Amino acid sequence: MAEIKFKSKLTEAEIENNFKDIDFFSGIMSGLEEALAYEKGTAKAATFARKRSLPVINVAEVRKDLKMSQKAFAAVLGVSTRTVEAWETGKSTPSPTAKNLIFLITQDHTLISKLQARV
Repeated sequence: MAEIKFKSKLTEAEIENNFKDIDFFSGIMSGLEEALAYEKGTAKAATFARKRSLPVINVAEVRKDLKMSQKAFAAVLGVSTRTVEAWETGKSTPSPTAKNLIFLITQDHTLISKLQARV
């Protein structure tokens, strides 16, 4: 395996100076202790993750509002007709990226013509 090289405009001494007051081991231990206490139920996590809020999309409704066939809508989104069909029947759901694109299209219908020009 090739050795990984880190490139920086800083000198090695400057990099070391930036990290001189950081105790990585203590930070890792603190995180592990917090996770263990949380798992045992003796503490609440001090950190939390935020879930992205994705728009609710009814693909069939959007497509019909645009007066597009499944085939044409699929081509604009860069997916197969079967994918659009699966979304519309509830067999699968659009990816976060597809949901965001469909949402943007609902907000600005001129995007359809721009996307169609690229197909």
